[in-house]
Amino acid sequence: MDLLKRIKQLQDERNWSNYRLCDEAQIPYATLSNMYSRKTNPTYTTLIALCEAFDMSLSQFFNEDETAFILSDDEKNLITQYRKLDKKNKIPAGFLGGNP
Repeated sequence: MDLLKRIKQLQDERNWSNYRLCDEAQIPYATLSNMYSRKTNPTYTTLIALCEAFDMSLSQFFNEDETAFILSDDEKNLITQYRKLDKKNKIPAGFLGGNP
């Protein structure tokens, strides 16, 4: 798997600039810039930070085809759209409306 290509794919799905990704992942801009320009893979720590920014586990990051679970097309679309949201726009788990 091309890790940089996967990171870029997830970044593009969210329409995030490099600055935005660094802000969400709380990593230095130089780290991401060097990864892309030198074509080096992220360290484990950086990859974990990026996965947290993308709101996904390492398992989800490495599962490119996302077929580990049987989901309807509507469910897949809903999850895909949810993952594209930034943390500020996501509703906490278990909150279905009314008072939190």
